[in-house]
Parts: sequence; C-alpha cells; structure tokens
Amino acid sequence: MSRILHRSQHATPPIAVSGKGMYLIGADGRQIIDGSGGAAVACLGHGDARVNAAIKAQLDQVAYVHTALFTNQAAEDLADIILDGAPGGLSHAYICSSGSEGAEAAIKMARQYFLEIGQPQRTQYIARRGSYHGNTLGALSAGGNMMRRAPYAPLLSPNFHHVSPAFAYRFQGEAETEAQYVDRLAAELEAEFQRLGPQNVIAFMAEPVVGATTGCVAAPPGYFKKVREICDRHGALLILDEVMCGMGRTGTMHAWEQEGITPDIQIVAKGLGGGYQPIGGILIGGKVVDALRAGSGAFMHGHTYQAHPVACAAALAVQKVIREDNLVENVRIQGERLSMMLTERLGNHRHVGDIRGRGLFWAIELVQDRATKQVFDPALKVNDRIKREAFDRGLAIYPMSGTIDGKNGDHVIVAPPYIAQATDIDAIVARLGDAVDAAVASV
Repeated sequence: MSRILHRSQHATPPIAVSGKGMYLIGADGRQIIDGSGGAAVACLGHGDARVNAAIKAQLDQVAYVHTALFTNQAAEDLADIILDGAPGGLSHAYICSSGSEGAEAAIKMARQYFLEIGQPQRTQYIARRGSYHGNTLGALSAGGNMMRRAPYAPLLSPNFHHVSPAFAYRFQGEAETEAQYVDRLAAELEAEFQRLGPQNVIAFMAEPVVGATTGCVAAPPGYFKKVREICDRHGALLILDEVMCGMGRTGTMHAWEQEGITPDIQIVAKGLGGGYQPIGGILIGGKVVDALRAGSGAFMHGHTYQAHPVACAAALAVQKVIREDNLVENVRIQGERLSMMLTERLGNHRHVGDIRGRGLFWAIELVQDRATKQVFDPALKVNDRIKREAFDRGLAIYPMSGTIDGKNGDHVIVAPPYIAQATDIDAIVARLGDAVDAAVASV
C-alpha cells in the first residue's frame, strides 16, 4: 500500500522507472509516448544528457545558497538568456519553484508597483472565467476554474473579479462576426473597470492561450490589442500567464509575440525548466522595476528556494538546448503537421466538436452532437475514458473535464516535446484517434 497521497485515493498510478526522449518506461517495461509532456512540461523529452550533465556539474559546485546572502551564477546566466534583448521591455526576472508561486509573485509585484508610485487605492484585479493561474490561494482567487475554486470559495479573496473568456467556439454568437465578438468582450472588460472604478484596478490577468481549463483556446485576432489599450487607458498593468503556453510551446518563445502586444509582467514555468527541476518565475517590465528601484528598493516577497542553483542550472541548460537545436522552429514545423494530422483523423469525427491550438499545444473538445455542440453527461467522464484508452495504446495525454463552466464539457490536450519528429506526431495522432473511437464507443 502506497503512503503517497496520490491524486486519487481510489487508484495507484503505475511507477515510471525511466525516460528517454519521447518515451517514459514503466516498471512493467511498457514504453509510453509522452504525448503531453506530462502537463505540457517536458519540452525536451526525457534524459537529455546535456541537461543531466549541467545538473551534476552544479551539484559539484554548490547545491543551495540563500538569496539574502548570495546570488549564484546559474541564476544570473538564466536571467541573461531568457531576457536577452529585453523582449517586450521585460528586463528582470524573479525565479521561484512553480507556476503557482510565479502567479503569487506577479499578483504581489503588481500591487507593490502601485504602492511605490503612490496609488495605494488600487486593490482590485480582473481576470477571466475559464482561466487557470495555479493552486495556491492567491492564484486560485485569480483563476476562473470553477471546479477547482468551489471547495475553497470561502477562503478566496474578494478582490478578484472575472469577465467572460475569449472562447469563440463556445461563446461567439451565431450571428456575430469575429470582430463583433471581440468588441463585445472588450466592452465587457471596460464595463468591469468602470464598475470597480478604473482608479482602483491593479491589473488584468490572462493566459494568451488558455491551457488546462478550456483546452488550448487562443483568443480571436485583435482581442489582446484591445485588452492592452484598456489597461493602458486606465493605468492598470497587464499580467500574462504563460506558465503552460510560453517558452516556445506555441511556436514563438513567448505566446504574446503572436498577439502584437507585450505584458508588464509575464509568468513562466513549465517550459522554462522542462521538468528537469521544479522552477518558475516572473519576467518583469522595466517600468515596474524602475518604480521599485526609485521607491523602497525591495520586493516585499520571498521564498527559501528562490533562484535555487540546481534548478537554475537545469533551466539554463534547457534554454541553451532549445536555442542550439533550433527547437522553437521545430515546434512551428511539427505544430503544422500536428494540426493537419488531427484534422485529417478527427476533423469529421461525429464526437469531436473542435480542434484547436498553436505550435505543439493542441486540444480536441468532445461533444455528444456536433451540430448542437451538446456535451456528454459529465458522469460519463469521457475525457478520462480517452486517457485510459490512450494509455492502453502506449500514449500519455492530458485530459480535463468542465471545459465550459467547470462542470460540463470534455477535452484532451496533446503537447508533445519540442524534439518531436513527423513519425512521433503521426504515432500520437493515430493512437489518440483510436482511443477516441474506443472511448465514445463504450458510452
């Protein structure tokens, strides 16, 4: 009997004993294609010798130093490489151990910015329903995943408010053009600023491509430009959460590059270290850092393991490999193939309502009826059935329920490592297609 509190107390997952490239190997010897990189984490796959060597080299130097006493070279070099050229005006990094910690840091940094510039009345945040920003209480307050929020609702901050998601498949009106839909969403956001008092809003917080909660949903063209304009007009910050969709996952190093805008604070994590060590953080715009430097001079926040040398050494090596092997370009190339193959295999499937994504970050949404977009009964757990059928066929994917409102809707995500080649993409889609067929046949 396992003494680990697993995600489900009704089943113990199999043990993974090793991993190499695209594959994870179980204790029973089975080879499983890691078709989702875990949770869109393992961007280099498993067992990259260069990353392993970097971790070992750092361990031979120093494993841990506290940032109140020392910095460390791995952290300095990591910040240099991810902020080379100050992308979008982002000039500094704060490095922690997870995406949730990064979201907490972003929320607190945004608040402190306004304290530093003499606007302490700003205490409100706006985010979106159907979003996910992490599991700690601040991040969960910001998030709009109703299923995850529900048990802890009495504990969540009332300073976070939510507007509609930019989710065209589900919420764009039948008679509404794409431009009209964007205008409606922008008007709703503007109205929320006015309801709260524009002078009271700290930031708008959003994922450029929404990850786990709704399944790889990108906003319609022009949406984020209008969001940026609204934030600028009212002096609020724009926080973009790229924990899942960033660091190359969508075919550019930063997902916001495809939107034609830049954030004031960006949250990063999964693709930063590729799972080789726990790491996350925020990238901070120059004006925010300047305000801090001109004011108190210190971020009133901190963690014991921030800028951990071994974690930073691993992430630095991951980022070097991404650049040396031109993997973001491979994400674009193989992402086009993944889109094509998913459409070919499942585009006309009677129970696949939508296929969506960017780069190597794609999802299929399951429906009972394509014409009406009617969902399956949540009790059927269709997404979990597909996960099990895929695993039985040697493929790991990322399933989720509650796509629409936290209760209704099913989708599954495929997010292969950036090293994937055409044969890997073909195998993933073939096994996924068979898994979908088997799962829906069973209901």
